[in-house]
Amino acid sequence: MKILKEQIMNEGKVLSDTVLKVDSFLNHQIDPQLMKEIGEEFANRFSNEVITKILTIESSGIAPATMLGLTIGAPVVFARKRKSLTLSGNLYSSKVHSFTKNETNEISVSKDFLTPDDNVLIVDDFLANGEAVKGLLDIAEQSGAMVVGVGIVIEKGFQTGGQILREQGIRVESLARIKSLANRQVEFYDTEDASNE
Repeated sequence: MKILKEQIMNEGKVLSDTVLKVDSFLNHQIDPQLMKEIGEEFANRFSNEVITKILTIESSGIAPATMLGLTIGAPVVFARKRKSLTLSGNLYSSKVHSFTKNETNEISVSKDFLTPDDNVLIVDDFLANGEAVKGLLDIAEQSGAMVVGVGIVIEKGFQTGGQILREQGIRVESLARIKSLANRQVEFYDTEDASNE
């Protein structure tokens, strides 16, 4: 997705060979116009699927997931990392380890919002080692919902998450797929290298 790649090049900050900071437009400050286009791109890529729910994780997945939901007319369910007083019992839960924060959280979704009748598209901001997506897949499996695919805004293709998911037969669509962050430079896969198959 050209506009996303341009924004990464113009505003992204490479902090190390494995960490890309995009908090000026994706996961702290949000660029609404870019999120709108991301939602439309996901809708286009998954236009052959019937999607009844979009599943994401707080907090950075919520903006792209919501714009997709607005585009296709489907509700967005987000897994919470911390339980509130209103979210107790009657939950699907899974443990997720965060690569960037180096911490493990229990994520939870109310059983009221995911059912065996749902066709779910999982959306998240980043895919590195795939831990967040694995947790969301676990929650979808517990609910009996069918997962139609995974939409990722930025995939770090040099880490194993995308490969593992694709080898499991899961459809993964990444809007920007990074080949390397070496020497503090962002290098994207060429289109022919970045096959999402």
